[in-house]
Amino acid sequence: MHRTRTNRTARGVRAAMTAALPSAAVLLAALTPQTAGAAEEPPRLGQCAAGRLCLWEGEDFRGPRHTRELADTDIESCTPLPRGTTAGSLANRTGRPVTTYQSAECAETGEFDTYPSGSWAPKSPYQVRAVKIWES
Repeated sequence: MHRTRTNRTARGVRAAMTAALPSAAVLLAALTPQTAGAAEEPPRLGQCAAGRLCLWEGEDFRGPRHTRELADTDIESCTPLPRGTTAGSLANRTGRPVTTYQSAECAETGEFDTYPSGSWAPKSPYQVRAVKIWES
């Protein structure tokens, strides 16, 4: 009889676990970050032709785009963006290094970074207000 009680107990435990399993699965799913199928995709690259510096007003290459070419930009000169405009992302396809400045006058008292040719920056660490294209 003791043996029967153990089997009954084991069956009861199994039945209880089976009944609780769906609830546990729901709870686990609610507490687990959703990664399957919702994996974060890398930012899409914006359209930027070879030989150009492209600057987007928003991050992730979104918003209005402003472009510069070597033909219309003085090399190693501070080139401010149009008044009231800033850039939040950029692509450097000029074939030359480009420095972006937080200051519209290319002052080095603010933030500035240099991007080699071929750089795609979806999020500038500051609002870009001016650029300088270097000889090399």
